[in-house]
Amino acid sequence: MHLLIIGAAGMIGRKLADNVCGKGTIGGRTVTRLTLADVSEPKVATNFKGERHSIVADLSSSGTAERLIEGRPDVIVHLAAIVSGEAEANFDKGYAINLDGTRSLLDAIRAIDGYVPRLVYASSLAVFGAPFPEQIGDEFHLTPLTSYGTQKAIGELLLDDYSRRGFLDGVGIRFPTICIRPGKPNAAASGFFSGILREPLNGLPAILPVPDTIRHWHASPRAAVGFIDHAAGLDTRLMGHRRNLTMPGVSATVGDQIAALRDIAGEKAVALIRREPDETIHRIVSGWARDFEAARARDLGFNAETSFHEIIQVYVDEELGGRLPF
Repeated sequence: MHLLIIGAAGMIGRKLADNVCGKGTIGGRTVTRLTLADVSEPKVATNFKGERHSIVADLSSSGTAERLIEGRPDVIVHLAAIVSGEAEANFDKGYAINLDGTRSLLDAIRAIDGYVPRLVYASSLAVFGAPFPEQIGDEFHLTPLTSYGTQKAIGELLLDDYSRRGFLDGVGIRFPTICIRPGKPNAAASGFFSGILREPLNGLPAILPVPDTIRHWHASPRAAVGFIDHAAGLDTRLMGHRRNLTMPGVSATVGDQIAALRDIAGEKAVALIRREPDETIHRIVSGWARDFEAARARDLGFNAETSFHEIIQVYVDEELGGRLPF
């Protein structure tokens, strides 16, 4: 089967591609052709045994979506987006990439008669906004309080409708905040959740812009890849017309994160965290949900970590080779 990953140069895209190349499968099906696309050239692992392609492409540009699906991929993983902080700062760019790019992909698929691929769409918890209950169930309504959240919510509705009409077979994944993200910080408002752990685990200083009481919903990059892999092979008849799911995760405060860091890496690591309040970031993340039931996703077989200690250990094992700086 043919797999297309759009946004393949991003962190999740890279890890997903590496996972597919290592196993040779996604959703339990053997991948014989792998196409990776992004605005910067994605890297294709040399251990992949099938046909592989790497494409530099901007999904928001005219004609790009049509070009990407010329080969009629069986599974399309749509990860392309600009992140929350950037989408809030640049209104036009956010809508052009996060909404118009998504719509162009859906319409390109719809235009090919008889072509109904599995489309795994990367959504976000930003589709929810305050006020909300302490724990959000699967029946809670979408009330985004950011442009990014609004763009993702519209994408979810489009995925439901295009699936209902039989144009494609969609599964929308509302990712928890992925933590700990390897590499350098990005423009996401949520970036500090990873930064206050990643930098100290590498012996570097980190900035904390919000109070320790901020609570959020998290999962590791390993779990994120697992969500996509499972979604690619899911029996969508079990979902009905509600094609978007909140993924399992760990509800933790910043204080809980720091306590787990202390348990794993010691007081020297914690001492590298410097508190510098940022009202803009505080305002954005204060409007995010704190805890989820995620019952539908769990019932459908999606799994994640159950403690923040596990999330930190994933990073230590996969990115640091099991070694700590202290």
